[in-house]
Amino acid sequence: MHYSLGIDAGGTYTDAVLVRDSDGEIIDSNKALTTYPDPFEGIKNVIDGLNPEYLENVKLVSVSTTLSTNTILEGTGFPVALILIGDHPVDKELPAEHVLFAAGGHNHNGEEITALDLKAIEEFVLQVKDKVSAFAISSYFSTRNPEHEIRARDLILELTGLPAVCGHELSQELGAYERAVTAFLNAQLIPITRQFVKSVISEITKRRINARLLMLKCDGSVVGIRDALKKPIETIFSGPAASLVGASFLSGLKTCEVVDVGGTSTDISSICMGVPDLSDEGAVVGGWKTRVRAIRMETTATGGDSHIWTVNKELFLGPRRVIPLAVAAVKYPSFLNNLKRTPMPFREDLGENIQPTKFFVRSGYQAGELSRTEAEVMKVIGEEPVSVPEINVLLQKDVYPQTLDSLIRKRLVQAIGFTPTDALHVLGEYTEWDVDASQIGAEKIARLMHMTPGEFCTAVKKRVARSMALHLLSYILSDVPYASIEKILDGNYPAKFKLDIPVVLLGGPVRAYREELKEIIDAEIIVPQHAEVGNAVGALVGKGIKRVEILIRPASLMSPDKDFLVFAPGSRLKFDTYSEALDTATKLGKKLAMDYMQDCGLSGSQIEISVEKKTISPDGWNHPPMETNLLVMGIGIRGLHLEG
Repeated sequence: MHYSLGIDAGGTYTDAVLVRDSDGEIIDSNKALTTYPDPFEGIKNVIDGLNPEYLENVKLVSVSTTLSTNTILEGTGFPVALILIGDHPVDKELPAEHVLFAAGGHNHNGEEITALDLKAIEEFVLQVKDKVSAFAISSYFSTRNPEHEIRARDLILELTGLPAVCGHELSQELGAYERAVTAFLNAQLIPITRQFVKSVISEITKRRINARLLMLKCDGSVVGIRDALKKPIETIFSGPAASLVGASFLSGLKTCEVVDVGGTSTDISSICMGVPDLSDEGAVVGGWKTRVRAIRMETTATGGDSHIWTVNKELFLGPRRVIPLAVAAVKYPSFLNNLKRTPMPFREDLGENIQPTKFFVRSGYQAGELSRTEAEVMKVIGEEPVSVPEINVLLQKDVYPQTLDSLIRKRLVQAIGFTPTDALHVLGEYTEWDVDASQIGAEKIARLMHMTPGEFCTAVKKRVARSMALHLLSYILSDVPYASIEKILDGNYPAKFKLDIPVVLLGGPVRAYREELKEIIDAEIIVPQHAEVGNAVGALVGKGIKRVEILIRPASLMSPDKDFLVFAPGSRLKFDTYSEALDTATKLGKKLAMDYMQDCGLSGSQIEISVEKKTISPDGWNHPPMETNLLVMGIGIRGLHLEG
């Protein structure tokens, strides 16, 4: 009997699920806290909780993660130098601190316009190599001829040995600026993805699991682990993609809206007739537009671990993630007593970081460059949580809230505070951790709000449900302004939005919000069995999908019946006749799709390959097409006979 193992590492929890290949039955699952800065311990802990007898016979491991996305969103990626070759626009903002504009580049036919300035590249690389972890290279029209990018990459490898990412490897679409940003973000993510994949490989090797390793991409398809390591940018939204295909599988619905409530954020997406709703534009990550195909989704920074705080009796939800009080009390044995005895702050001092339930602890990340004030505060924050009053005593002066903010942004300090997870503990609807800690926290904030703890926690719960409903409606009604939807929800009329499409909820304690959502939205709201590990299921049931786009055009419109250029991923080919060019391009596209499928562990009847041809020619054109676009699509289902 063979089994498949799905693993999803989220911002708060790492989930794992075991599926029996013969009938798709989920036979075991587990959750563990994601560990920082190294995810290895969290992956080890989640697999430790699975039945070892089944693990011996695992033949496929598929993973997904939001760790890469969080890195970009938090601005904590590794430093990367960007090399732009050719006629790039100089007036656009770039994400890199170290940038070189070098001579070179090609025209739309892939012919060299200017010779590549390798000397300038060499000087720049030697100047910045000790300040960066990787290089990104984008050459003008590299999708038509990648020669200059490849030569620059080879030089960087020879001089430094550091990873170097080329724009043409990531996208065949035109758009030099977006391709440069995509290459930069990809280079930033290589160390993080490597660490995550290394952790997974190390753990399955140690357990003598002989399995093929796959990773989910952000369009809901799977990719072999070697490709994932080369192109981690394509896995940035693999977590939300996993929730989408996982929700469809668990609910048995081919068409549905999905609301995935995690610890750090809530993601909303949809699937129609078994196909994820993909964004028409490239994915936007941390404000940067890329050339990466991804699912269309709406994300809100509201999750189970969003910080709940108050100023002037007003309730605030997030946007930052904190460790819930209930979790901290289990993780740090002395925390509960510390929480009890921490004094109430003066009302005029209240702010996001000055709360009766706010504590700070070292994250484990190594400190880089710190200001004098930051260094002073880091000295008094240790591996046990401390409150602001304790920090002030140790510093012998009041700490600036902005200093704490800066240390949190640099990921050197992790905050602890009251969260929606704590509110559910008080209400008795989710009690996985220390209920006493949540109760004490609720009493302290409720006193400031002039409420009872029960009233306060009910208000928190309603606020979270409202946020979920608001973002779900904003996603569905994409052409309606957000403020207009908010106005209707908060209006004086008892109006309700009616949805004809089912809504599937995923996430640990998501059942607790079902009734509150039904008060706002008239829809079939489903919480499927195994909803708490839906992302890990999604990591397993993603399809193998490969799109290969190839362009054919005459080398010159002055002689349109001879000499044809073929622009394929990573290559530029020339043929005497159109039929020869078309035949070779079709075979090449099929081969690239088939190679990809085989890397995903698929073969024979599991794979379907289709070829779509679109031609462009003006009226009265009596020659081979002026432009031919081939789309070769490979689709495969892995050997899991998964049925809902």
